[in-house]
Amino acid sequence: MKRDVFAQLVTWKNRPIGQRKPLILEGARQTGKTWLARELGRTEFAEFVEVNFEKMSEARSLFEVNFDLHRILLAVQALTGKRIVAGQTLLFFDKIQFARRGLLSLKYFFDEMPELHIIAAGSLLGLIDHEDDSFPVGKVSFQKVHPLSFAEFLAAIGREGLVDILRSKDTIAIDAFAVTFTDLLRQYFYVGGMPEAVQTFAEQSDYKEVRRVQKEILESYKNDFSKHPPKEIVKRMILLWESIPGQLAKENKKFVYSAVKSGARARDFETAIQWLCDAGVIHKVTRVRSGELPLSGFEDIDAFKLYTLDIGLHGAMTGLDAATLVNGNELFLQYKGAMTEQFVLQELHTIDDVAIHYWSPDESTAELDFVIQYDGKVIPVEVKAEQHLKAKSIPVYITQNNPQRVIRTSLAPYHKGNTIEDIPLYAFAALCL
Repeated sequence: MKRDVFAQLVTWKNRPIGQRKPLILEGARQTGKTWLARELGRTEFAEFVEVNFEKMSEARSLFEVNFDLHRILLAVQALTGKRIVAGQTLLFFDKIQFARRGLLSLKYFFDEMPELHIIAAGSLLGLIDHEDDSFPVGKVSFQKVHPLSFAEFLAAIGREGLVDILRSKDTIAIDAFAVTFTDLLRQYFYVGGMPEAVQTFAEQSDYKEVRRVQKEILESYKNDFSKHPPKEIVKRMILLWESIPGQLAKENKKFVYSAVKSGARARDFETAIQWLCDAGVIHKVTRVRSGELPLSGFEDIDAFKLYTLDIGLHGAMTGLDAATLVNGNELFLQYKGAMTEQFVLQELHTIDDVAIHYWSPDESTAELDFVIQYDGKVIPVEVKAEQHLKAKSIPVYITQNNPQRVIRTSLAPYHKGNTIEDIPLYAFAALCL
């Protein structure tokens, strides 16, 4: 399958020596980090050498004695049976959290062998658990890997022509395929963007098999929770993780600690939230009181919403029935539109360097689902789960903040007014910036 992030990996590969640092692929488990590294090695290099520190236990002690790169590379060549030639070989350290001082080794590769292309990946929970290792600050680059976006999903199931239409930004052409896009968006709401779930759907068109894959992924996350964080917060992490869909199903989606456990307070779950955020399995969206620049200056860190990383996993956690797919627009209305908000947030996370918040002023009950800061601009976003566009909060926001542009995204066709721009959900990522 094609991944948009792949072009950024090629850009990294082509950077001049001295400017190209070892690359760490960041992302939750099973978002496709290993596949991306292998695909880059297959298509862009003469040789690809992979060291999986979880499977190759004899490799875990490579860095414990010293950081003699000549010794280390000889050992890697012996373990893999492949020759490493700087400039021609991509060296991939997978599951690097299993190798003590593995992360620190990247500093020495950059300092002493900058001509060698090297990528590392691993469970984020495992990486942040390496308290005994020094992190190679300033010596590595990072690339985030998210679940497949809606456009990537379309390409994966063979609808590249529709992707071309979205990326053309031709609103007339986009509206002409509204029915087709809406039907495919329903499929995406169920399947989501986890690569294995998408591949299963593309190959088998079987929603039951997709759900089986999603449940296996969810179980693997719980297993990961129990391996790395301090034991005293593991139970809290699981309770919090499982509460998120229910929290989003409320009319007021602001996260409430007592909804996780009766009588719970912030101090009981703050650490668990941070671990889950650092692991990439949840997204935290904080409130801002104003739509002025910079948004961070008006942030209320005590008021926030939590979302999962993938809409398909979200549906699996709630037991969403595949039969809902054929019931008109019921799917978009599920759980008071929580699924639709989850979708928009995921699409926003595919955009680099965007700050995402939600807006609610102190003196009003008005609330906008998202307010984003990008390229020196603040753009408010109202999410509607169907074609009914009446919204009380937008006029309040306009009165208080006088924005040049407000995005309202729904199933309604594209329309650009003086201030409010209506963007169909399926074209949100293509047209929001």
